[in-house]
Amino acid sequence: MAPAASDRVDRLVTSGTFRLDGGEWDVDNNVWIVGDERTAVVIDAAHDHEEIARALGDRELMAIVCTHAHNDHINAAAALADLTDAPILLHPADAELWAMVYPDREPDAPLLQGEWLRAGDVELQVLHTPGHAPGAVCLYAPELGAVFSGDTLFQGGPGATGRSFSDFPTIIDSIRDRLLTLPEGTVVYTGHGDATTIGEEAPQLPDWVARGH
Repeated sequence: MAPAASDRVDRLVTSGTFRLDGGEWDVDNNVWIVGDERTAVVIDAAHDHEEIARALGDRELMAIVCTHAHNDHINAAAALADLTDAPILLHPADAELWAMVYPDREPDAPLLQGEWLRAGDVELQVLHTPGHAPGAVCLYAPELGAVFSGDTLFQGGPGATGRSFSDFPTIIDSIRDRLLTLPEGTVVYTGHGDATTIGEEAPQLPDWVARGH
């Protein structure tokens, strides 16, 4: 059974299209809202800014945090930012991917390895985890015993690395060095699909490496 979200974490699933390298795929994305009853951050504003705003309710949105800049994770970010006056945060290594979606607009501030963000009464540490995308990050919340992994780590394996701007050895290094060092009980809230835990995924690393994808 997948771990349940905590009372400071809301999950919203939005649907749309992922586009890259000339292809299109229908996708369902997890949008994570983290915080308390007054303030929150949104992790990955995907597809429908109005639906995300409704899920926020009366809470003040402090930031829109992008785990990476594939279009399906950021295509509602600008509209949500304009609606709520919240800044968009992205790792600078994903600037080229960002510009494919927003050629005339830049993110408001960078996400950098090791920095801390506040979401209501929750602190999130930025972990730079390149591989799926150059600027991919995960957000670790020690007090929640959780990490928001974007498309870096899923239930059953690493994120895809078969398209432009991705690299399999790099994502394996990121997972090994930045995620599997977290406590085994850490819940992994993913960018798509069900949650998992570090303890469930760590033993599978040799199999992932052997498969090479």
